[in-house]
Amino acid sequence: MRQVTGWAADAPGAAPAPWGFERRDPRGGDVVVRVTHCGVCATDRHALAAGDPAAFPLVAGHEMTGVVEALGADVDDLAVGDRVAVGNIIDSCRTCRSCRAGRENDCEAFPTLTYGGEDRVSGGITQGGFSTEIVVDRHFVYALPAGLDPAGAAPLLCAGITTWAPLRRFGAGPGTTVGVVGVGGLGHLAIKFAHALGAETVALTTSEAKADAAKALGADDVVLTRDPDALARQARRFGLLLDTTGHPLDLAPYLGALAVDGTYVLAGIPPEGLRIDPMSLVVGEKRIAGTGSGGVPATREMLDVAAEHGIVADVEVVGPDRLPEALARLGQGDVRFRFVVEIARR
Repeated sequence: MRQVTGWAADAPGAAPAPWGFERRDPRGGDVVVRVTHCGVCATDRHALAAGDPAAFPLVAGHEMTGVVEALGADVDDLAVGDRVAVGNIIDSCRTCRSCRAGRENDCEAFPTLTYGGEDRVSGGITQGGFSTEIVVDRHFVYALPAGLDPAGAAPLLCAGITTWAPLRRFGAGPGTTVGVVGVGGLGHLAIKFAHALGAETVALTTSEAKADAAKALGADDVVLTRDPDALARQARRFGLLLDTTGHPLDLAPYLGALAVDGTYVLAGIPPEGLRIDPMSLVVGEKRIAGTGSGGVPATREMLDVAAEHGIVADVEVVGPDRLPEALARLGQGDVRFRFVVEIARR
């Protein structure tokens, strides 16, 4: 077993603090990754504040970059010292229809999550990336393209793929108009990717202060939705609306802004159920879709496109000792646009 240090909460609501624990020795197909950077996601904050008490002590973190520290005997396409990345899925059944199609995030047996999941082979609760090392099956370890800063690249492994996957799935590109609802950790990357794909990219935000930032990120236009008539003026404009907010929005005006055959995609998860006027879908033959992460092929493609266009997250880098502060500030929306914990120097 490998002795590592993580930053764990010992109970729901407790502040993360250093905690020594063991990782498995690498199996034949495993990669030992020395974590250098790990993004701080709203999912981490929720899990640490209100997760299943049976899963504690809990090391969160699922947006990692690092370097290969050791390899299992069967891994021959990576070398010690290579730069790599790990996301929020570290295993799946590999045999169901979704897995065979490269959509491991939709595994019918449910994917093994980076933390708070059950190790499919050795059992026990998985622990995440706010730690000095992680041991992961090679299938779920991604080569980090040259030129991508590891701090800025870390959030691509959750926020990046979560926004990239629906943009690709629903055809964002030249001749399309994409609206990104919310300019935050997910939204700012969605703007960058939609722009890179060649779509007319529009940021929809309640914050006038974020208008200039959205345009600097690549938005062609900004709609300030605090104006009660703003969305009405966008009637049938968008082929795709990507909601990254996680807030319980009144969907009626947004659905009214969709073009015929348009799609409203939930990337952020609101805390309560949606209420929808069925006619807002029937008129214009619109649809609502969900998205959550992406499979291995989509993640590799996303990283390649990020490297081609120089896309990384806009981050504030902190040390592990400031993780509790980062989590608190994230809850207050006090970050532009993503915290990243520097676990170890490159």
